[in-house]
Amino acid sequence: MAHVLIVEDDTNLGQVIFQELKNHFHDVELVNDAEAALARINKYIYDVILTDIKLPGMDGLELLKKVKANNPTTQVLVMTGYASVDTAVVAMKNGAHDFIQKPFSLHEIVQKIDDVLDLKRMKNEIDYLRHTQQDIIYRTSDIIGESASLLKVLSMVEKVASADSTLLITGETGVGKGLIAGAIHHNSPRSRNNFVQVNCASLPQNILESELFGHEKGAFTGAIKMRVGRVEQANMGTLFLDEIGDMDLSLQAKILRVLEDREFERLGGNRTIKVDVRIIAATNQDLFQLVQKGNFREDLYYRINVVNIHIQPIRKRKKDIEPLVRYFIKKYCGEFKKPIMDIDQRALDALLNYEWRGNVREIRNCIERAILLAEGKTIAVGDIAISNTRETDCIEEKLSNFSTLAMNEKEMLLNALRNNDWIQKDAAKSLGISKRVMHYKIKKYEITHPRWIKNR
Repeated sequence: MAHVLIVEDDTNLGQVIFQELKNHFHDVELVNDAEAALARINKYIYDVILTDIKLPGMDGLELLKKVKANNPTTQVLVMTGYASVDTAVVAMKNGAHDFIQKPFSLHEIVQKIDDVLDLKRMKNEIDYLRHTQQDIIYRTSDIIGESASLLKVLSMVEKVASADSTLLITGETGVGKGLIAGAIHHNSPRSRNNFVQVNCASLPQNILESELFGHEKGAFTGAIKMRVGRVEQANMGTLFLDEIGDMDLSLQAKILRVLEDREFERLGGNRTIKVDVRIIAATNQDLFQLVQKGNFREDLYYRINVVNIHIQPIRKRKKDIEPLVRYFIKKYCGEFKKPIMDIDQRALDALLNYEWRGNVREIRNCIERAILLAEGKTIAVGDIAISNTRETDCIEEKLSNFSTLAMNEKEMLLNALRNNDWIQKDAAKSLGISKRVMHYKIKKYEITHPRWIKNR
C-alpha cells in the first residue's frame, strides 16, 4: 500500500485514477492544483505524487522542484498531454521518477506506482542492511528442536503468519524470540518487504526515538542530514520491537499511534508520514506487572497482546538440547574449517543435565568454545565449560595464562595478543588455535591495533 497524492485539474480524469488506485488498496488523496498539493505536502509525507504538468497557476514542473526540495524520499510521477522529449528530460533532471504520456491506460498508472514501491522497498532494505545484518533461519522446518513445547510454538507460527495481527512473544533472554519473529514475517504475505529489528533495551531512549522514527536535518546537534527511521524502513513489512518492556512511556505513546493510526512524524519534523507495518513485540518481562506499576501503558499492552506466543526456557524442554548441540557442532566445525566432530556420551550427559540459564545462546557459546579449543576428533567433558563438569583441569592447562575458560573470550584474546606483542600468529599459537580461527575471532570482536592499520 502506498500513500499517494494525485494532482490533476481534470476532475473526471482525477476521479477515475483515484478510484482505480483505491481499488488496488492504496491510500489516495486528490487535489486539482499545485497550491492545494503544497498545503497537503506541508502536512504529510507521501510515498508517491502523481501530477499533471499543465496545471492552473503553478505548473507541475515547479511543483516537482518544491516536492524534491522538501522531501527527497517522495517519488514523483509526471503526466502530460503535451508530451515532448524536452519536457521529459526536464522533468527527469528535476527529480521525477518517471514520465507518463496522455492518453495512458489505468494499468500503466498502477504499474508505475508498483515500480516506485519496489524502488522504495529496495532503498529501505539497503539502508537497513547498512546498519544490521542477521544470520537467522526463517523456515519453520529448519528451526532446531523436538520438544512438544517447541512444536506447539511452530504450529502457532504457521497459523498466525498469514494474518496481519499484532503479536507479543514472551520468554527468557536467549530462547529465540527473534528467530520466531523472523519466521512469522518470512512466512507471511509481507515476506517480500523488510523485516526490521530494533532492540529497545540496547539504546538510550533519546537515541531510540531517532532510531525508530528518524529525524529531520537540524533536529538536534549532529543531525547534519535527514535520516529515515526503522518504522519507515519497515513500511509494507514487519517491525520487530525486541524487549519492548524497556521502552520509555513517551515512546510507547508514539508506538501506540503507529498501531492505531498508522502514522508518525520524524524527530524535529511536523509532517505526518503514513505507514503500513505489522508490529511484533517481544519481552522477557511480565508486562502486566509493569502495567500495574505504571511503567507500561495499559492501552499499548492490550494492543500488542492480540496473540501471545510464549517460548519456554531450554531447561523445560530438554529434548531440544541434543539437536541444538549437534547443530552448533556442525555449524562451528564449518566456520573453523575443522572436520565434523562427535561428542562423547559423558560430555553430552553433562550438557543434558545442565540448567542453561542463558538458554540457546549459552548452548551456542559453549559449543563454539569447545570446537575452538578441542584437540581431538571428539568433544570430551574437559572441552566444555559448564559448572556441573568436574574435569576442568585440562582446560586450565590449555589456557595457562587465564583463570578459566568461562573468562570473557574477548579479554582472553586481548591478553594473548598483548603477551605476544600483537603478533597474531604467535597469539594464536599460545592459545593452541589456528591463525584462521584467530583472524575470525579478531574480526568477530572488532579488535584493532595501530600497527595492523599501518601495515595494511
